[in-house]
Amino acid sequence: MANVRYSRIGEEIKKVLSEIIRELKDPRISSMTTIMSVDISSDLNLAKIKVSVYDQNEQARSDSVLALNHAAGFLSRELGRRMEIRRLPQLRFILDNTIEYSVHISKIINEINHPKEERSDE
Repeated sequence: MANVRYSRIGEEIKKVLSEIIRELKDPRISSMTTIMSVDISSDLNLAKIKVSVYDQNEQARSDSVLALNHAAGFLSRELGRRMEIRRLPQLRFILDNTIEYSVHISKIINEINHPKEERSDE
């Protein structure tokens, strides 16, 4: 029963944080930043937020996550203002590479299924 509660709180935090991040005007945060999941500890002290940044540049991805971690205090305050919750967890943003990995695997599968035509000079 408690797991359902944490799941609901996590989904609500995900929704509200997505709105807040879209409104941020920090140039370090990529416009292609998406919150993938929110994992909340059982005592509601810590929320691990997995963030996906769809950008070709690895530096831009890590800069976006660093900027989000730097703005965690502001984001937490805004989250408390928009949500009615007694205890706000400490926010920790983690880069999630699952989308990039799935695109990479998809490319490999496509190359296997449709091999490049071998050139024969005969």
